Amino acid sequence: MKKNKALSIIALSLALIFAGCVQSKPSGEQKAEFNLGKDITVIARDAASGTRGAFHEIMGILVKEKDAEADKLVVGALEFDGTDKVITAVEGDKYGIGYISMGSVSDRIKAVSVNGIEPDVENVRSGNYSVSRPFILVTKGSESELIKDFLKFAESTQGQDITDEMKFIGASDLSEDYASSGMSGTIKVAGSTSVTPLMEKLQEAYRDLNPDVTFEMQSNGSSQGIKAALEGSYDIGMSSRELKEEEASQLNSYILAIDGIAVIVNKENPKSDLASEDITKIYTGEITKWSEIK
Repeated sequence: MKKNKALSIIALSLALIFAGCVQSKPSGEQKAEFNLGKDITVIARDAASGTRGAFHEIMGILVKEKDAEADKLVVGALEFDGTDKVITAVEGDKYGIGYISMGSVSDRIKAVSVNGIEPDVENVRSGNYSVSRPFILVTKGSESELIKDFLKFAESTQGQDITDEMKFIGASDLSEDYASSGMSGTIKVAGSTSVTPLMEKLQEAYRDLNPDVTFEMQSNGSSQGIKAALEGSYDIGMSSRELKEEEASQLNSYILAIDGIAVIVNKENPKSDLASEDITKIYTGEITKWSEIK
């Protein structure tokens, strides 16, 4: 009996200790409320990114100064060389803001409306959501029959269906069905990390129809993809920005799709709509705290 009584006392003591630990956790582990007075963490893409080039131009972060362009991105902004890195940064920073391809938006972060317009396919197609840019494929010219066949597939009904499924907007309403060509060989592709997810899906579907074709792929930014196509080291360059005049004069270009650029914040951020003017001020350093946004 004494042994059982002792065990009961020990068990009761442990239960009380455990209960005390459980009760003490909430006060120390409760999520802190979003503090609007905190500094905004400005997150951007790297200088080689087509998404950055397009977004900074559309939002007035990139400005003309005499005969040159000047990027007025705020000093201290975090710059990343890939879409997923931007998503990860915003996901992990309650006070962060970033921008990514609309097709890459996921439940890891929150895409906000811009000037009251949601970033979705219909709003981009109608022009109501103005933060958009083309996805372009470029070649040096004199494409091989294999390259021409892949481009034909990308523009086909099957290719445009994939584009729609990926939440992009197809560039052609007059697409025709594609039939397997039975071709073989290797296609080398480089460039925009924003175009890469769509390109990977197109490659997969093309290989299903033409199993003797292989792809070599490098995601290293629009500028690098354009450079690779110009040099002839890759067959196709991917760009998520408009070509510069000098580039356009030396390359053949094909509009693959139209993409919206989504402005993203942490899921805990109460903001769901931002004025384009405020976004510009955030990225140029005129607005530094969330409390400064009306």
